[in-house]
Amino acid sequence: MISKLINGIKEKEAPIVVGLDPMLSYIPEAILKKAFDEYGETPEGAAQAVLTFNKGLVDAVCDLVPAVKPQIAMYEQFGIPGLAAFRETVAYCKQNGLVVIGDVKRGDIGSTSAAYATAHLGRITIGSKTYVPFDEDFATVNPYLGSDGVKPFLEVCKSEDRGIFVLVKTSNPSSGEFQDRLVDGRPLYELVAEKVEEWGRECVEGDYTNVGAVVGATYPEMGAALRKLMPRTYILVPGYGAQGGRGKDLKGFFNEDGLGAIVNSSRGIIAAWKKDTYAGKDYQSAARAAVLDMKEDLKEAMG
Repeated sequence: MISKLINGIKEKEAPIVVGLDPMLSYIPEAILKKAFDEYGETPEGAAQAVLTFNKGLVDAVCDLVPAVKPQIAMYEQFGIPGLAAFRETVAYCKQNGLVVIGDVKRGDIGSTSAAYATAHLGRITIGSKTYVPFDEDFATVNPYLGSDGVKPFLEVCKSEDRGIFVLVKTSNPSSGEFQDRLVDGRPLYELVAEKVEEWGRECVEGDYTNVGAVVGATYPEMGAALRKLMPRTYILVPGYGAQGGRGKDLKGFFNEDGLGAIVNSSRGIIAAWKKDTYAGKDYQSAARAAVLDMKEDLKEAMG
């Protein structure tokens, strides 16, 4: 699966993933009104508005970017209708040729971890029939429970040609409370990075593996150090734009081949229409303009 992502990055010359993390406040009033007129001010109405909004975003940017990253929490907050909208969003993205990274941050052990892996990356047999529940291409995984929580995902990755991105050094300000703690004189995130590289040896696909890492754009020096520790690991980089990351900070996340990282922007793109920079544009045009601006920013930074 990592080869498919890399091919998309090369084809579109854009190491960019759009985070589909919709809040109702990001959605234009006309879309909300239509959904609420049909379904009422209900979870069903909210979920329909989210789905319509997402489809418009995908239509606007699918020719510019290789991948999207829907954050499941933004859908779960609307209950079962929200999860249905998540599943339909994934399907629509894939119909439009996009790689889907499910930002689900699952992390448990044994049969529970296996069930999460099946739900998001695998397939389940019910009686004589087999179903694909959510059907993402990649999923984010929390490694805090150790190999017991990650290996069930590796098994599904190998059998279904899927991938994972393991949390290594996250972009939030308090990440250092645990991730930066020293263990035998080294920060914990470095030890996690070494395990990611080890897990990846089970899922090699060309020059890279199907086991990636999440490293925040807000910590560029750490990103450069982790790049050296994980030479065959693709890095998913959150924190660009709204959280303060900029293209000039990200060169160290990439390998010398110009590959090795994909940078996420969520509200900076999907809510671009609310920013002064794109005043007067509808939400689709603003999202497209924001992607083009991000693409240029990264291109300049990479030289």
